[in-house]
Amino acid sequence: MTREAPNSVIELENYGMPFSRLEDGKIYQRAFGGGSLDYGKGGQAHRCCCVADRTGHSLLHTLYGRSLMYDCHYFIEYFALDLLMEDGECVGVIALCLDDGTIHRFRSKNTVLATGGYGRSYFSCTSAHTCTGDGSAMITRAGLPNSDMEFVQFHPTGIYGAGCLITEGCRGEGGFLINSEGERFMDRYAPTARDLASRDIVSRAETIEIREGRGVGPNKDHMYLQLSHLPPEQLKANLPGISETAMIFAGVDVTRDPIPVLPTVHYNMGGIPTNYKGQVLDYTEEGGDRVVPGLYAAGEAACVSVHGANRLGANSLLDIVVFGRACALEIAAEHKPGEKIKDLSPDAGEMSIANLDKMRYADGDTPTSALRLRLQKAMQDNAAVFRDGPTLQEGVEKVQQCYDAMSDLKVSDHGLIWNSDLVETLELQNLMLVSSQTVVSAENRKESRGAHAREDYPDRVDEYDYSKPVEGQTMKPFADHWRKHTMSKQDPVTGKVSLSYRPVIDSTLDDDVEMVPPKLRVY
Repeated sequence: MTREAPNSVIELENYGMPFSRLEDGKIYQRAFGGGSLDYGKGGQAHRCCCVADRTGHSLLHTLYGRSLMYDCHYFIEYFALDLLMEDGECVGVIALCLDDGTIHRFRSKNTVLATGGYGRSYFSCTSAHTCTGDGSAMITRAGLPNSDMEFVQFHPTGIYGAGCLITEGCRGEGGFLINSEGERFMDRYAPTARDLASRDIVSRAETIEIREGRGVGPNKDHMYLQLSHLPPEQLKANLPGISETAMIFAGVDVTRDPIPVLPTVHYNMGGIPTNYKGQVLDYTEEGGDRVVPGLYAAGEAACVSVHGANRLGANSLLDIVVFGRACALEIAAEHKPGEKIKDLSPDAGEMSIANLDKMRYADGDTPTSALRLRLQKAMQDNAAVFRDGPTLQEGVEKVQQCYDAMSDLKVSDHGLIWNSDLVETLELQNLMLVSSQTVVSAENRKESRGAHAREDYPDRVDEYDYSKPVEGQTMKPFADHWRKHTMSKQDPVTGKVSLSYRPVIDSTLDDDVEMVPPKLRVY
């Protein structure tokens, strides 16, 4: 990803993406959290190429416009139900067309999942309402594993009460967080990086400040993000979207008042395990990695895993561009247009249709929205910024109870055309799967690493003690340390989650760059 980053930016610029510019015409680059020079010794890096504060939005429109050059056909308002698998190979998907209720089997030589994350497992998140882990759930129902689901990123600056994202670019432009005493409290938690420490560090610092009574507002339950010291022309040029968002959702004029913010679920480091080509992997302890033929994943849905246990700012867009492109390049290298596509078995997708009908005529006593809220509150309370054994165990039980309550769902609309009640119920099924894997994986990981912060196991447990020279140390056995990937499978009928663990890949792809050994994060 690092090697391909500059070329990807240049390619996007050539496609017409309107990057912000310096006076000399070069692309403007701002500081983002966790980005440093010389492996943390050289100060803050200014690495993030941006389009004011609308980079992702601009990227989406640029790539969509470019795709139309190639006569790309979009099936808009189709809801993917499941993968079609034949003898371990993915041969397409089955989908519901929302505007006319028809069901379609898409046969394909290659299928790329780019379905995003599952922020809507939580009560407060920055994600769209459609971010319900559909890709990871389809993988689960296909009998394949997800990876590292316990690592959920809380962004330090979601608008208090609304959850809308206030970009890290605000702090990259010079904004800072303050508590009820007007103190820039990040100086105490990360003296070097301050407000641009990585997101998990800043979110935990905010939570500690609130716990210790230094929160702001009537209930002392959030923090302030201060931008009013920045010149109005800088806010207008570099943060126009945030200025508008703060006014709409918090009633705040950022040129005069601080924005009320709170740590909010923002990104899932875990997801569908893939290699650097985007190919989806199955894993067994006996056989190791196995590429699933015909199946690829990219973006937040995937777990490559370039983000480890805590993604750094701006790397999500880079991830989707680099590995989405890698999927296309690998498919183009291995296949040619017009190749024969494997025939579907006559009953392909039958289970998906049976489940669709089962949910459509569900006649219990619990509305979908009520059970979804119950699940979201369980996740918010029991798999939050700080975690511990009893809380996580309670979370496992609560989520399983929600899973069992799916049998009592009530769907009022029995039609197939624009049936939002039915679609939300299918999305809830997906949320149940990914939420179960998240909380079970978190309960089982007896350490703190990145976004997974356990108060009963505060230290990171590696195969060596990386705070000291490795020479002379004895490597811990695989079973005794946690520098490994969690692989989670689940029985969709009972909800039972089974875990295994996969070694981390330490070698680089070539000899151009030496492997960077693990070290403790210090800010």
